[in-house]
Amino acid sequence: MFKNKTYIVTGASSGIGESIRDMLLAENAHVIGIGRNTINISEPGFHNFTADFEKPAVLEKVFKDLIKQQSPIDGLICAAGQGRFGAIEQFSFAQMQSMMSVNFMAHALLVRLLLPILKQQAKGDVIFIGSEAALAGSKNGAMYCASKFALRGFAQALREECAKSDVRISMINPGMVKTPFFDSLKFKPGDDEANYCLPEDVSNAVKLILSTRSGTCFDEINLSPLKKVIQFE
Repeated sequence: MFKNKTYIVTGASSGIGESIRDMLLAENAHVIGIGRNTINISEPGFHNFTADFEKPAVLEKVFKDLIKQQSPIDGLICAAGQGRFGAIEQFSFAQMQSMMSVNFMAHALLVRLLLPILKQQAKGDVIFIGSEAALAGSKNGAMYCASKFALRGFAQALREECAKSDVRISMINPGMVKTPFFDSLKFKPGDDEANYCLPEDVSNAVKLILSTRSGTCFDEINLSPLKKVIQFE
């Protein structure tokens, strides 16, 4: 089902994006990883492009070159993101811009560039990796929630816009996932495995979306750990 298909995965160097990358490669798909860091793996069918998601002009050039070199493209999975938490007055304007750029604007730019091609093909998938923070605001999460709410609204509008072109738009909203995302934060999920999802849980949801017949679309999938205990440093 995935053989000879080509998918772009942002944030493919670690965490959820890495798991999605590995799942697709295991299914014999071609994968293009795009992000800030170079991914040094020798898997056949994998190509790496580097770009800073906070520099739209550079990102646009890299992505246009990528599309020219690698077409046709069967789908885009947007998994790159950053997390920063605290009271809104603790954020500088530059930090606010960075959060919105990486979590929302960069992916909106990539979709703007790729979507005309998918519409012309009359097939393709765009999958956004959101967050439970896109479903409800939370204390000390004003900017993070805002960036994920923006991504969710964008996905919902695109879903309506793209249906007649046979391009599917989906979103996955996981709760806390055990990844390096928490390495720089002052909290993390509790140690019990029921307090967190695994990256593989999210990549399995991506596989389900991509495996479903073309006439069916998953608008959103919400994944949550069974329990939600948080540890603070």
